[in-house]
Amino acid sequence: MPGVLTCVMDCIRPCSDREHTTILAIVNGAAEAYRGVIPADRWQQPYMTSDELARELAAGVDFWGYESDGVLLGVMGIQRVRDDVALIRHAYVRPAAQRQGLGSALLEHIQRVHHERMLVGTWAAATWAIRFYENHGFELVPPALTAALVKSYWTIPDRQAETSVVLANPPLDAS
Repeated sequence: MPGVLTCVMDCIRPCSDREHTTILAIVNGAAEAYRGVIPADRWQQPYMTSDELARELAAGVDFWGYESDGVLLGVMGIQRVRDDVALIRHAYVRPAAQRQGLGSALLEHIQRVHHERMLVGTWAAATWAIRFYENHGFELVPPALTAALVKSYWTIPDRQAETSVVLANPPLDAS
């Protein structure tokens, strides 16, 4: 496919505009882990629609992909929202490829190429996601700062903000 870097073995590469269907399949397949965990009023099927992905891309989310033998197995978005902060957005690995270090490899790659503070928001009930980021140097932001950060850096519904947490790397000073 012209314009898409293909890997002979494993590599992390920018995702192309031609991979929207694959990105959606990865996100929606992996997001099934949230079904029954996050508040029922926040679940939707599909978890991410094509229109939502288009809005995220238009808002400046750049997706990186983990490819192995020509198959995209995981994605992680990064969005610079200000000069000093980048948001990690939509980090998902195909269920069959989870627990093999692909998410870690994607996150470590993004941390190498982006040097600003990173924030990530996730569902408060997604303890596995929180643990993943904590294992990579992120710390939970104190609840008193979470609401202000969400309003400042994200455009999400109030109900989603109420049921989410924010993690930061490097950690934020709570004073």
